[in-house]
Amino acid sequence: MVSQQKKVIIIGGGISGLSTAYFLQEQSKKNNVPIKIRLIEASPRLGGKITSEQVDGFVIEGGPDSFITQKKWGMELIQQLGLTERLVQTHPVEKSVYILSEGKLIPMPQGFNLMVPGQLLPFALSPLISLFGKMRMGLDLFIPKKKSSEDESIGAFVRRRLGEEAVQLFAEPILAGIFAGNADKLSMKAAFPQFAMLEQAHGSLIKGMLKRKQGAAQKGQPTPKWSLFVTLEEGLSSIVTELKNKLDHVEMDIGKPVTSVSPTQPGYEVGTGSEKQHADALVITTPTYKTAEWIEEWDMPLCALLQKIDYVSTATVSLGFRIKDVPHPLNGFGFVVPRKEGSAIMASTWSSTKFPGRAPKDHVLIRVFMGGAYRQDITNQTDEALIATVRKELQTILGIKADPVVARAFRWQKANPQYYVGHLDLVSKIESACQQHSGLFLTGAAYRGVGIPDCIQQGMETSEKVLKLLLHPSRKS
Repeated sequence: MVSQQKKVIIIGGGISGLSTAYFLQEQSKKNNVPIKIRLIEASPRLGGKITSEQVDGFVIEGGPDSFITQKKWGMELIQQLGLTERLVQTHPVEKSVYILSEGKLIPMPQGFNLMVPGQLLPFALSPLISLFGKMRMGLDLFIPKKKSSEDESIGAFVRRRLGEEAVQLFAEPILAGIFAGNADKLSMKAAFPQFAMLEQAHGSLIKGMLKRKQGAAQKGQPTPKWSLFVTLEEGLSSIVTELKNKLDHVEMDIGKPVTSVSPTQPGYEVGTGSEKQHADALVITTPTYKTAEWIEEWDMPLCALLQKIDYVSTATVSLGFRIKDVPHPLNGFGFVVPRKEGSAIMASTWSSTKFPGRAPKDHVLIRVFMGGAYRQDITNQTDEALIATVRKELQTILGIKADPVVARAFRWQKANPQYYVGHLDLVSKIESACQQHSGLFLTGAAYRGVGIPDCIQQGMETSEKVLKLLLHPSRKS
């Protein structure tokens, strides 16, 4: 057992830092381990990219608008926080996702899983894909699986199995769009390992998807209780608020930028201006380029590894309209935009269709994504310029000419980590380098998952490692 109270400092008050603090607090209570936890956040608010606003009856998300239920860690935390009754599921019927093709919105074929046909007839009849494109995608049934275990880019993987048209229509705007990245740089193994495993298990993506659906039908699997994506009634910031309320044994320094991090014997010294604080264990959840600045003076090789993780900038713009001013029925979750269309936007979510309660009666809410690997410069524009650009695009695509009744823009400068080819090997090297510094833990979206459940999982696992170190200080972290 720990003979005296130990101190843990967590740098970063996004979902990763908050989750780490919460799980560490709960485990310390459960195991009767005296730990003093301090969380330091540079900005004036907690939550990182999770930020929600209620404006004139609209629920507007500046960052993520939902999280996936297939990864259990998000739902488990929601249950622990007592937020289950406030969950909101997606629309049960209007689930179509559209792709902008030659200026027109064409629905993705029914049964598609991101890029792989799950039903052959809708795929064959779809006007979205050319005849040649369908024939090339169909060759996936005959192309041998890759023998090498070497990592490859999303673009290379999809091009090899399904052809160039699939890259342009699906890989770039959908798969790479989730990371706001370049499909020919992003790692398939790190970003979408399920497709790499599907190829290895079945020798064909299409065959694997059809077998998976057939197997599920034969087993008579019950309908899942929750939709694939869920959110909260008042927005995802409810998670942040409730986590903050639950952290009754955690001291918080909000609005205090960290100016220095130095190893001591034992532990670490963290500077916030003229103030210095000692920690027996240190958890850093900030973007790797910021983490690298603090580590550079005392571990240049680790700093160099951290600097290899790239980031891109994005922006979201949310516009509220009167229903009568929107010619399009908005009968789906939204649309994605292939790069070849030459649009200034990457994608759009029809928020008030996707989730109930996002807009007041007789109104709709539309959210648009901009920036990313190919258009980072656009995020330097003013709010007014971003909103004007989005209005012009929505007029062209959806025929909306009316002024919005509400408009909000959010920028995320260098906030989206890029999982380039070889990312998992890079992360393993970073983790190995960290083991040379007892009590140092790096976690967050940059490493092993960018989604909310991924960050929660990493926070939980990090808290367990910290507790193990404090209980058995002679062992390496």
